[in-house]
Amino acid sequence: MKNVFLLLLLCHVSSAGKIVKHSLKFFYTGSSGVPNFPEVVVAVVVDKILACYCDNNKKIVEPKQDWMKKVFEDYPQQLEFYTRECSENLPHFFKATIDNLKQRFNQSGGTHVLQRTTGCEWDDETRKVIGFSQYGYDREDFISFDLKTLTWINLKPQAVSTKLRWDDDKARIKEIKNSITYICPELLKKYLDYGNSSLQRKDLPSVSLLQKTPSSPVSCHATGFYPDRALMFWRKDGEELHEDVDHGEILLNHDGSFQMSVDLNLSSVTPEDWRRYDCVFQLSGVKNNIVTKLDKAVIRTNWGKTDIRVC
Repeated sequence: MKNVFLLLLLCHVSSAGKIVKHSLKFFYTGSSGVPNFPEVVVAVVVDKILACYCDNNKKIVEPKQDWMKKVFEDYPQQLEFYTRECSENLPHFFKATIDNLKQRFNQSGGTHVLQRTTGCEWDDETRKVIGFSQYGYDREDFISFDLKTLTWINLKPQAVSTKLRWDDDKARIKEIKNSITYICPELLKKYLDYGNSSLQRKDLPSVSLLQKTPSSPVSCHATGFYPDRALMFWRKDGEELHEDVDHGEILLNHDGSFQMSVDLNLSSVTPEDWRRYDCVFQLSGVKNNIVTKLDKAVIRTNWGKTDIRVC
């Protein structure tokens, strides 16, 4: 169950294109009535990489990266803070809040989950910082913090009373603003410095052309690249195609690298025109693209395999 929770946290991946953004996100999950599962689970994620984890059963913070372990060695007060939050403060907060929400939603028993996501994104080119804090209850958005107006936005009718109460707590609003616009970016920069060799590395993928049947679209598939700030597209005569193409999502591999694919429908393309098409892969921060020409000789198929050559 715990592994499933972490997998759900880390598997939603999307492309950020050519903009180099870094993120630090804190995922808090409080639960009630879930058998054999901690009442509070916290995951700290840097650039979609799990940095550390804790739950209120173990009451210890587990670094998941060597560089995060080094952070805790150099800044033991940070480890102490995370440990105190996970084992003492958060369990009380989540239990009281879930009990309150169960009454508001007219719920008695059953399984209930309260999630909080807070953190920041930092663009290392423009230096722009975006902070956020939001809550969800039983798999639906509940309330979120508007950094521009410094007020809470209720996303469910049952959140109105919470919004009014939290809007009146000016000290808490000031604390949240400071946390997501100052403390979070500073932490993120520190983590990036410590994890520079892994977090800011650039790995190029292997690119293959795949086709299930002779009438199926040809899929241009790239795997093993890092980070996920990548683009891939088909071209005809050097111009990007927007029709007869299907872009897949960027997915996380088991080793922390990424994969993606883009399909090209060839139903209206004559064999003589195949040479006019190629697939282009671009990785942010890397000057040279990987260009793979559309060629029957290099397509991997289910009816006959060939070696793959990347041009």
